Amino acid sequence: MANDRKAALLVIDMEEGFLNAQSPLYIQQAAKTVPTCARVIAQARQWKIPVFFVNRIYRRNGSDVEAVRYAKWLEGGRCLAPNSTGACSIAVPAEFTPQKMDYTIIKPRFSAFFQTELDLILRRLQVDTILLTGTTTPNCIRATCYDGLSLDYNVVILEDCCSSRSEQVQRANLEDMAFLGADVITSEDFLREGLQTENVVQTVRALVAADQTAPE
Repeated sequence: MANDRKAALLVIDMEEGFLNAQSPLYIQQAAKTVPTCARVIAQARQWKIPVFFVNRIYRRNGSDVEAVRYAKWLEGGRCLAPNSTGACSIAVPAEFTPQKMDYTIIKPRFSAFFQTELDLILRRLQVDTILLTGTTTPNCIRATCYDGLSLDYNVVILEDCCSSRSEQVQRANLEDMAFLGADVITSEDFLREGLQTENVVQTVRALVAADQTAPE
C-alpha cells in the first residue's frame, strides 16, 4: 500500500441483530455490504492494517441500554444479549470472525470511542488514520467519525461498506461528514490505491512545528 499513513480499520456493529431481516433492529442496507466489507477486511490484514471489530452487547436486564432505545429494546425481545444466537443476536457472519491479530471492542454507546479503550490502543499502535465501515451511517459511523476528528485522527469512510435505513439518509450523512473533513471513498478506491489522500494530521503537525520554531 503506497502511503505514509498508519491506519486502522474499524468494523462497527456488523451483528445479526442489525443484519437479519427478522430482527427488530434490522438495517435495510446493511446485509448487502457484507461481501464488500469482507474484501476490505481481507486486504487490510494483508497490508498489516490493524482490524478492530467494534460491537454492541446489552446486559439481559437492560441496565446498559440507551435511555432513548430502552422501550424499543424491551418490546423487540431484548436484542444483542451476551452469547445470543439467531436473528436478534450478537452473532456475526463468518467473514467477520476476529482472527488472532485482530482487536475486539465492546462499545456502550454509538461512538466506538465513547468510554472504550479504542483511543488508547490506537495511540499505542501510532495510528493516525481510521477507516470506518459498518452500520449505521447516521448513528455509530457518524458518532465515531466526529469523535475521531475531535481527537485529531484522519477519518476515512468507505461509503459502500456503510449502511443506513434509506439511500437518502445515507447520502445526506456522508455529505455532512465529508463537509466536516472526513474523506469519503469507495472500497474499490481503497483496494486499488490504498490511502492516497492528503494526510491532514501530519500536515497540521508539520505546520505547528514550523510555527513554533519560527523567529518571533
